[in-house]
Amino acid sequence: MAFALGSLVGKISYHFTSRSAASQNSEENSQPSSASLSAQSENWGLGFQEEGTRPSGNASIEELKQYNAWYAQDTDEKIIYLTFDAGYENGNMPAILDALHKHQVHATFFVVGTLIREKPELIREISDAGHTVGNHTMTHPDMSGISTKEAFQKQLEDVEALYKDATGNEMTKFYRPPQGIYSTDNLQMAKDLGYSTFFWSLAYVDWYQDKQPSKEEAFQKLLGRIHPGAIVLLHSTSSTNAEILDELLTKWKEMGYTFGTLEELVKSA
Repeated sequence: MAFALGSLVGKISYHFTSRSAASQNSEENSQPSSASLSAQSENWGLGFQEEGTRPSGNASIEELKQYNAWYAQDTDEKIIYLTFDAGYENGNMPAILDALHKHQVHATFFVVGTLIREKPELIREISDAGHTVGNHTMTHPDMSGISTKEAFQKQLEDVEALYKDATGNEMTKFYRPPQGIYSTDNLQMAKDLGYSTFFWSLAYVDWYQDKQPSKEEAFQKLLGRIHPGAIVLLHSTSSTNAEILDELLTKWKEMGYTFGTLEELVKSA
């Protein structure tokens, strides 16, 4: 899938220059060589074998469980867990929130701290609509390069403090590693801080603002690769996502899918 190093002085650089070719593969269609956790830094990657079935990941569902981490649910039930990564607001959020409200779908928005600081009213709107706001770190760094628990903790706690200031509520301890880059040390740090970590089992290249996918391209990936227990990653900055979400949710429902929340996924483990 899905994402400004430092402050979001250049909003474009946040989603674009921070994305390597490896990152693109990790979100769309890379083929992991083996499904096992490594102590080394890795980009989350997926291997798709057959449409309508869960892809393989860098690590298995069972391996991730020891770190309170998920990339999908092991189930035959046609259920989708919808998530968005949000680094800044560029005008597409209203349509996304309207579509979610129309279909009564509750999603999780993994937000960067600078978005909360710049748009606290938007964060309140997301929360008041019944959606979950998750932690995508304060400045969206490569977290695998952070070696101390104190520095790792600061990236998450600074977001927590901004969320508390914006909403008056404690933040749900859901974490998504920036760019999908992780290490087992990071996963353990997040667990020690009380966090659940979420990767994804379906995403597509939707973050290039000057190269948005067509509606047809989006549906090809998002309909063809949906599967039972999917954690779907979309970017809230995508104009394509804003355009298609109402129809996409309708089509998924017509395929027999229902929508769950990450809270329900965690409780089911």
